[in-house]
Amino acid sequence: MANLKELKARISSVKSTQRITSAMKMVAAAKLRKAQDMAEAARPYAERIERMLGSLAAGASSSGAPAMLTGTGKDDTHLLVIVTSDRGLCGGFNGSIIRAVRRRIIELQADGKTVKLLIIGRKGVGLLRREFRDLFVEVYEELAKPIPTFEGAATVADKVTTMFEAGEFDVCTVYYNKFVSALTQVVTPLQLIPFAVPEGEEEQPTVGGAQAIYEFEPEEEKILAALLPKNLSTQIYRAMLESFAGEQGARMTAMDNATRNAGDMINSLSITYNRTRQAQITKELIEIISGAEAL
Repeated sequence: MANLKELKARISSVKSTQRITSAMKMVAAAKLRKAQDMAEAARPYAERIERMLGSLAAGASSSGAPAMLTGTGKDDTHLLVIVTSDRGLCGGFNGSIIRAVRRRIIELQADGKTVKLLIIGRKGVGLLRREFRDLFVEVYEELAKPIPTFEGAATVADKVTTMFEAGEFDVCTVYYNKFVSALTQVVTPLQLIPFAVPEGEEEQPTVGGAQAIYEFEPEEEKILAALLPKNLSTQIYRAMLESFAGEQGARMTAMDNATRNAGDMINSLSITYNRTRQAQITKELIEIISGAEAL
């Protein structure tokens, strides 16, 4: 059993840790509010441009369609863009997306596909380096510091576009944690190249129950050629914002749990300290009484 000095030192150490986790929880809560607003503000535009591209793709001819829409016609090489955090202490936030990516890599390799990884976030690099270091093609650390920016997303999109134009991959998919609430983040794969038409967008939009007919100027193919690269940047930016909001929510939850656990540990150690102290006092009293009776 630990002596009183050791127990007192442990209680003091846990109290210091509790103050740190409590402060980190408050900081994460403050950042979460802003990050959530940014993620929710980006969703309507990203979803709308995706639906609009789906409508355009439905009317575009397959012969003149941009390569980003139709792809290379093969799926031999897959590029996975993985969005993780640069900092830790956020519970299972990074672990969940790494597990999903690891399963996907194993599935693709089992089918004889070539896999390449483009990683955003220091934690993703650290968790995947040991097992899949040979698959790395590009790493972006501190790209979302202090907050994600569209310029940072455009940098990643330019790299993806350059690789696609050079014929270095056939299919590109981004993996990120979609923010649902402070307690829930959902690992979400989104295919970027070739453009995956959202479900329900193959049909022309309707107005008043009747099918609407649109005339585009210029043609659908030219509009798609201009919008598809912008959609690439937009979807990567959206993924970074969702991931950033999810990171803050996960960190706030993890620090709240850590603070509660520290409180429970302090109570347990305090009880042990008091019992040990009382036992020591009782022992000393018994020794004094025994000595007095011996006289």
